[in-house]
Amino acid sequence: MVRIGIIGSEGRMGQALADAIAAAGESLSGGIDAPSKGGGDPVALAAASDVLVDFSSPHALEVNLEAAMAAGVPLVIGTTGLEERHHWLIDMAAEKIAVLQTGNTSLGVNMLAHLVREAASRLGEDWDIEIVETHHRMKVDAPSGTALLLGEAAAKGRGIGLADHAERGRDGITGARKPGNIGFASLRGGSVAGDHSVLFLADNERITLSHLAENRGIFARGAVRACQWIVGKPAGRYGMGEVLGL
Repeated sequence: MVRIGIIGSEGRMGQALADAIAAAGESLSGGIDAPSKGGGDPVALAAASDVLVDFSSPHALEVNLEAAMAAGVPLVIGTTGLEERHHWLIDMAAEKIAVLQTGNTSLGVNMLAHLVREAASRLGEDWDIEIVETHHRMKVDAPSGTALLLGEAAAKGRGIGLADHAERGRDGITGARKPGNIGFASLRGGSVAGDHSVLFLADNERITLSHLAENRGIFARGAVRACQWIVGKPAGRYGMGEVLGL
């Protein structure tokens, strides 16, 4: 039985994780959250756990990484809205412990990312790539971590860097679309758990690859699967692709 500690336990994902841990027959070793939600000691939680799973916030990531390293336990990171500095911190931590970071823990979404990469690698630049995502009205970051994950998959398939080929927030007279770029559009409203579509558009034809999330349980189940997989792995940085064997 794997002892899983939840960072961000009082949020909606934290509660879904607790249910998924129980359903998987694993053990919930405890949970912590922001001081306004009860707080908790990440070092103590790490010491009581075989693995930590973090769905808190970007500003807490450094402390959480330090706690995992101090206890020598792996960390699964599902927090979105990460910036370049956060990824640098993850790379540094991955020299000492196993760290799995992903923009989405859904197994279906990660299979979608695999298909997107494959399609992008086989279709030429005459196929434009656009990514459309829809989330609930309370989501604070855009594009979503999942949209960026899919964008990275498309960019890798094309052999380009996403940072240099992303188009976001088109407004006004923007001019013609630049060949080879990857476009993003973000929609917000209602209680949508997460809908993502990647469109490959050429003259007179188009391909749409989509994933629709009906509730947060799918992310929780995938996160638990990642926790089960990463226990015992050597230090390094991993993704959900390894969990799926892709």
